[in-house]
Amino acid sequence: MQKADCCAAMVDGHWFEGLADHLGTAYLRYSFTKGTVAECDHLVDALALQPGMRVLDVGCGPGRHAHELARRGIAVHGIDISQTFIDLAAGDAPDGATFERRDARSLVDTDDLHGVFDAVICLCQGAFGLMTASDSPEDSTRSGIDGNAVVFSGMASCLRQGGRLGLSAFSSYFVVQAQAKGEYPSEFDADSGVNHERTEIRNPAGEAVEVDLWTACYTPRELRLLCALSGLSVESISSIEPGAYGRDAPHVNSPEFLLVARRM
Repeated sequence: MQKADCCAAMVDGHWFEGLADHLGTAYLRYSFTKGTVAECDHLVDALALQPGMRVLDVGCGPGRHAHELARRGIAVHGIDISQTFIDLAAGDAPDGATFERRDARSLVDTDDLHGVFDAVICLCQGAFGLMTASDSPEDSTRSGIDGNAVVFSGMASCLRQGGRLGLSAFSSYFVVQAQAKGEYPSEFDADSGVNHERTEIRNPAGEAVEVDLWTACYTPRELRLLCALSGLSVESISSIEPGAYGRDAPHVNSPEFLLVARRM
């Protein structure tokens, strides 16, 4: 895909779709994808997952977490806005892992998935965090509601009573601190809480394009407020980074928070 084609794809739909089309299997070369087994070890414990349970993986990408959980006997259904990633995830899926292209913002109105799952996971800015006002003029103004809040509410609706949500969110504290030190060349909008980054990505053939990334950032307080609005009880919020999920209390030096919450 040439640069012009890649950028055109980003304009035609959600900006992430064109990015995913260009990345393809190269997505799994990035270092942040290498801690899947350790991340799932922690999720199984934190979410009290057992063989035979049903999990919804929102923003599943090429399916790395869904595949690992399915190998442990857990039934996982993955959704992603990128058809490219869905095709990759389904292509070598183990038994118990299924996938479909679906916009996470539609979960709030998707009755067939409501109350169905023992757990919902949304990791590594998979859907939540990406639905910012920079998607398109239409998305940013439709009903005047923040897309990430819509995704959050939809995920909560898909949980059965007593089911748990495992969600990672990018830390506002980390972005502001890293930028103040000159360690993170991006633009953080203090009003919207959205971080904008211009970066280079490469496809499987090594061809590079420059792309814009918009990521909504959060504080633990904001995550607790979202839970309260969606009928979830917070069990823990911890500071994490890819491949190193644990139970550290929130601090300003980690790039992400991991929220574990239970549907009341």
